[in-house]
Amino acid sequence: MTPKAQEIGSDWLNTAGLRPTRQRVALAALLVGDGHDRHVTAESLYANARASGESVSLATVYNTLRAFCDAGLMQEIMVDGAKSYFDTNTSNHPHFFIEGESELFDASSEELKISGLPTPPDGTEIAKVDVVIRLRKT
Repeated sequence: MTPKAQEIGSDWLNTAGLRPTRQRVALAALLVGDGHDRHVTAESLYANARASGESVSLATVYNTLRAFCDAGLMQEIMVDGAKSYFDTNTSNHPHFFIEGESELFDASSEELKISGLPTPPDGTEIAKVDVVIRLRKT
């Protein structure tokens, strides 16, 4: 991991007021250190961290991803009920998911048209609409 990636990761944490611990900086550098958005699972981030020489547990990766989401740095996308992906792009945008390959990536927001949503029950409001477009290879 380059010092520049670590600096970018540390700055990313500071924007949300998160304390830049060694493990948080290392994971943040893997997520945003090259300036590109990422869609990761806890398991894939754990594997990347271990491959880069970081000593981190899978539980720490889960807890850190949760802290990043709670701080607004990432968003969690649920796929297939039991599988969560974490996205560094927190803007409202749809996703493509390739079934059988467990690959999630951004879809164009400009092409998506939602003409209406159901009225939420009394005492509630719509907080967010997640759109995951499932694909299969032909």
